[in-house]
Amino acid sequence: MSSRNRIPELSAIPWQGPAAITQYAQTGRDLCRDLGEEFATGADELYAVLIRSFRGHPVLALMGAPDVKLRARRVVKRLKRAAELERGAGVELVKFHAQFRREFVDILPQAKPEKRKSTFNWNDV
Repeated sequence: MSSRNRIPELSAIPWQGPAAITQYAQTGRDLCRDLGEEFATGADELYAVLIRSFRGHPVLALMGAPDVKLRARRVVKRLKRAAELERGAGVELVKFHAQFRREFVDILPQAKPEKRKSTFNWNDV
C-alpha cells in the first residue's frame, strides 16, 4: 500500500460478495458525483474571484497580457474539465457494476428460496 491514505468510504467495504460490489459501485459513483459538482461549483466561484481580484492589475497591464477574463477562462477551463472527468468516472462505475453482473451474477443459477436457511426464528415469541 502506498503512503497515501485510501478513501475510507470505499476501503471500508469488504469484498464479500455481489452486495459488496454493488455497494462499492454506488459509493464510488456518489463520491464521483459529489467531487464533480464541487469542481464545477469551484470553477464558477474561482472565475468570479479571478475577475474581481485581477481586473486592472498593473503588472498584468504592463506585460501586455490578454484580458483578465481570457486568462481566468483558461485557468477555470482545467477545473471544469476535471469536473467532467469525475462525472465520467461515475458513469464508468455504473458500467463496472453492470459488467460484473453480466459476467458473473447473471450467469450463476439462482438459489432456491426453500433451501435458504432463515436466520429469523418465527417461533420465538
